[in-house]
Amino acid sequence: MRFDICVPLGLFLLVFLQLSECIQLTVRSDKGTSVIVSSRPAAEECTVCVVGEVNDTQTCDLILALEPEKEVEVVFNCPVEQFYLVTINQLIECTNDTCTPSTIETQPSLFNDFPRTFIWTIKAPEKTVVGLDVLGEGLRETSQPCNNGYRYSVTTFEGNGEVDTHYCKAGSVTHLDLLDRAVVSLQVAPKTQVEAVLFQATAGPLKGRTVVVTVDSSTTIALSRFSQEPECELCTGVDSARTCTQTEKTLTDVQNLALEFSCLKPQDAYIVRVETTIECTQSSCTPTAGELNPNTWKDFGRTLKWDISVPDRTVLTLELPRENLKEIAAQDKCQEGPQYSVSTTRSNGKIVTKRYCRGGPLSRLDLLGTTAVIVEVPQGEDMDRTIFTTKAAPRAGRMISVTPDPDTIITISRDTVDPDCNVCVQTIPKQTCKEKSLTLRESHNTSLDFTCPHPEEIFNVEINREIDCTATSCSGDIVQAESSLFPDFNRTFTWDLKVSSTRAFQLDFPEPGMQQIANRETCPDEHTYVLVTYLRTGPANIGTFCKGGSVTSVQVRYKGRVSLQVPGDNKMDPVDFKLSVGPETSMVAIVKVNLPRGISNTTFISANYPNDFPDDQQTQWDFVVPGMHNYSVHFHSHTAPECLGKNVEVMYRKQDKKVINTGLTDKQPEHQQGDFEMVLKNCETNRTLQGLTLKYSVSVMRSGHPVLCTVDLSKQPKVSLQIEKVGSDPYCEMSVNSEISKKINVAAGTKADLSFLDCPNEDVQLTSSQVIDCHNTASCPESLLTVPTLDSCLRMPLHSFTWHLVIPQDRTIDLVSPSFGSLRQSVPGQKCNASVSFHVEESQGFSVGDFCYDGSIQKLQVHANISVTATTADFSKRKEPFLNATFTKEIPETIIYQISPQMSSPTLLATPNWPKGMRPSSTVSWIVSLPSGYKARVQFVKVSQPKCNDRHTAIKVKMLDSEEEILSRREDEKTDDVLLVPRSFYLNMSNCIPDDGNFGAVTKIVLEPKTNLLAILLGIAGALLLFLIILAVVCFFIRKKKREIKDKEASIYIGRGNMFRPGDRKFSKARSENNSHVYASIDETMVYGHLLGDTSYADSMQDHFKGMQLDSYQTFTGPSELPVISEPEPEPEVDHFDTFLDPSQSFIPPRPRTPIDRQDSLGFHDRRMVDNELYTFKNTGDINTIRLSGADMEPQPPTSEDYL
Repeated sequence: MRFDICVPLGLFLLVFLQLSECIQLTVRSDKGTSVIVSSRPAAEECTVCVVGEVNDTQTCDLILALEPEKEVEVVFNCPVEQFYLVTINQLIECTNDTCTPSTIETQPSLFNDFPRTFIWTIKAPEKTVVGLDVLGEGLRETSQPCNNGYRYSVTTFEGNGEVDTHYCKAGSVTHLDLLDRAVVSLQVAPKTQVEAVLFQATAGPLKGRTVVVTVDSSTTIALSRFSQEPECELCTGVDSARTCTQTEKTLTDVQNLALEFSCLKPQDAYIVRVETTIECTQSSCTPTAGELNPNTWKDFGRTLKWDISVPDRTVLTLELPRENLKEIAAQDKCQEGPQYSVSTTRSNGKIVTKRYCRGGPLSRLDLLGTTAVIVEVPQGEDMDRTIFTTKAAPRAGRMISVTPDPDTIITISRDTVDPDCNVCVQTIPKQTCKEKSLTLRESHNTSLDFTCPHPEEIFNVEINREIDCTATSCSGDIVQAESSLFPDFNRTFTWDLKVSSTRAFQLDFPEPGMQQIANRETCPDEHTYVLVTYLRTGPANIGTFCKGGSVTSVQVRYKGRVSLQVPGDNKMDPVDFKLSVGPETSMVAIVKVNLPRGISNTTFISANYPNDFPDDQQTQWDFVVPGMHNYSVHFHSHTAPECLGKNVEVMYRKQDKKVINTGLTDKQPEHQQGDFEMVLKNCETNRTLQGLTLKYSVSVMRSGHPVLCTVDLSKQPKVSLQIEKVGSDPYCEMSVNSEISKKINVAAGTKADLSFLDCPNEDVQLTSSQVIDCHNTASCPESLLTVPTLDSCLRMPLHSFTWHLVIPQDRTIDLVSPSFGSLRQSVPGQKCNASVSFHVEESQGFSVGDFCYDGSIQKLQVHANISVTATTADFSKRKEPFLNATFTKEIPETIIYQISPQMSSPTLLATPNWPKGMRPSSTVSWIVSLPSGYKARVQFVKVSQPKCNDRHTAIKVKMLDSEEEILSRREDEKTDDVLLVPRSFYLNMSNCIPDDGNFGAVTKIVLEPKTNLLAILLGIAGALLLFLIILAVVCFFIRKKKREIKDKEASIYIGRGNMFRPGDRKFSKARSENNSHVYASIDETMVYGHLLGDTSYADSMQDHFKGMQLDSYQTFTGPSELPVISEPEPEPEVDHFDTFLDPSQSFIPPRPRTPIDRQDSLGFHDRRMVDNELYTFKNTGDINTIRLSGADMEPQPPTSEDYL
């Protein structure tokens, strides 16, 4: 398989092209393997293409099937592998005893970078089982995703449905038994390597499953059918004693009995019910535990029941060795794992059943009376051998197991002495019992033993927690985490809070707030909250509160307590308070109140009411009054103390205003507006007399002062406005001309009196419109779409403004942007997020589209009456016109866009009323002007076609300078995905009269630079011509040089016999001057003839080397004793004519300098010729020497006269 980045087909000049973003693979699937490549549903634009063998043509589709054993090139036009899915299918065909293939293999490298799914389908005869042995790691059954990139699935067909089982790697499952039509699949994550061989397949006759069981006399096992599918028979015994059933089988007191099922998976047809009897005395039980064989019936759904009988006045304890339990409601089910049911028969004969699931705090159950324990175990659930152990003891009362939270104190107390009942806790060395009160401080599991059967009727429980706060934060929030403790007792939850002495802690109540009630009263939902502060003079009750009221928060100085009282058997529904550190304050408490809108009357009381308010203390109430509402303060009852110094004061203060002091008997504020603070300040009193008490209320009503506005449109005869109530405030009241209305319309040219009572600006919406008509085509001037000035008494901002443009039948409306020069249509993928947006709509209600500034639309022409609605954040800041509207001659289409695509980003064009569809029998055109040097890639991104009743839809594309259509498609023809247009063009779409469906399209235009193919070809031709000229010049000079060398060649002839004559004793010149060692040429055939085995070499030589070798060097054959040559000292060099060339001026390597010595060889090795192919032996390992002496060689025969 080859992996490449692909380029556009048909273009080969990579220097002028950019690589396209796609992936190209060359793949070949094995025999019997079917490969399907498809794009994901979320990536519909990502197609798969096959490159054809002729002209590299591509066949593209969303789904592509590859032929087995055929190599193909596949092109993915999206560069991300996760956009595609690869499915590799293979059939495992089996007979009664063999399967083909028997070894299940994969192609690991096939589409390795893509998400792959391998699928093997089993085909086998009836009553034949196919076994798949898992090679390598075993499998693990799971319902969760696998985290290693592999996920196996097995699909079997049972009855009329499919059963899917999922596996991950690294498990104990090493073999799978499957029947005909079973499917095994493997999902592999991208870039995950797959083993080459996964399974070994075998086939054999279908045999049922056999289970061997042993049942004692105290246990009964019943197997019963719960499903008629699959067909499965249960048999026991052999020969004549063999019995079979298809419904139910009951077993008891049997040893090693074989149960034979006629199906592979009897667990899909049978359930197992195991019933065991446990008998207890007052001290022990037999057997001592509820046990089961965890592996015998693991695959079956099981119902385990233990009937435990106990004597009267005996406590039965079930201890759970591993699984702690939590109690659930009767109608609830355990989400996973087994479900426990414990039914106890009370002394009055009433049976009480409680249900439990795993994952709770209960590790033991204390039961009174005869008990039945039922455990419903789902299929495949792992269970311990011991489910529970039993203990029996004389009944001492009720036992409760509790585990307090850390930093929590539990106090169990009683108010009366009778009846006789103690609460006991196990301590070392003996049990500790308390008659009136018991306190638990440790956060570990504790068993409480009540000596009476119903301690909840006698004892109350207080659960206390202390929270210490620093200067900035607290260690916890007030939450009722302990609400599950003692559910049937009367409970009081208390939280003791403490901050520094100068600061306050703050309690913030969630919506809908809290309501203050009289102290010692009870809330309707029986969840009563009490807030107490601790002063130097003693505790003071700040107030009693219930859920649902106007109190939003309370600040309490220094130390305090929050308590919640809940009666027994009442379901907990507490309020979670947010606890924080408040500011420094001198107030005992600060109560913040949000008074409701409308008419209300809220009552408040002073601290400790009806008892005395603390001396020299003060409390503050902060009231938030809704806008456009009046409040009044009324004192209903109060008592004045005898002050020993100063006086009792009631102070009122508004924001940015001075404090107003009043007394208890003075007139309190009435019909006031705005938020205010009220402070009640006590004096030092005579405590022997009645102290300060106060009960008062704050009533709120609407202010009754409407906002009036007179709208006069008489001077603007074509402008109208609309005001609509959009808020949910029921107290907002609008009226026009004294008539209450939820929607106000002021017609053009009229005058209206408007009234708004308690209507915030955000609850009303103001819109306006203007009619611009053109009835006389000769006198229709250009219109600037501006917003006229509305009456200043309209305080709400203008939401939108609409211009209704009306034209004659033979006219067209042209819309352009006067400021920005262009518009942009808001379509999916090109949404308008600008501050100004427009909605254009035809008079029949069909939308043209939504637009904003700065796009590619230069002009919009509509041959119809339209409305243009502008929306912006603040119309008052807009001074220039929104649009420019002109009235021009009639156009044949309904709508025409003038488009100038932008080079920076693609241009998206949508049909009118997208995505709902164009108006029937309407047309729309886009005149697209392309910049010079660019072409357009037109892609029809989304096209919806209807079923036409009359005529056809049409999509046409043609050049502006040609009448020839380069594209024309109807609704029954497939539209090309991509179209390349070389210059400015005209795009037209027309709708039919649909019978079903809608016609619409979104088109994307992308500008691309043009490629000048002629210039490229001319450039290549010029480059080739220049290369040929350079090559010709180089060849010419090489040939000329060779001829010069040939003309200068010379040779030396050495005659036969000894080269030294008797009279020659010396050279006339020095060796370095006489050129005796210079050779014009050396005949290679003579010197290296033994290396040239090819006789054709001589035929290829020049003519002057053929015939008699007069110019060759002859091997020296003179006397073995060489005369001593005395050479004179070198003479000074003088200018002379050299017959032979200097070695440095010749192409032929110079003759090696040969030492003349009285040795038996004149061998010499010229290293300059080592790397020359013609002068070197093929074996480079040996030293090659050139022999210039023949002393160690046989003498050559003399040259004949004929040769000369």
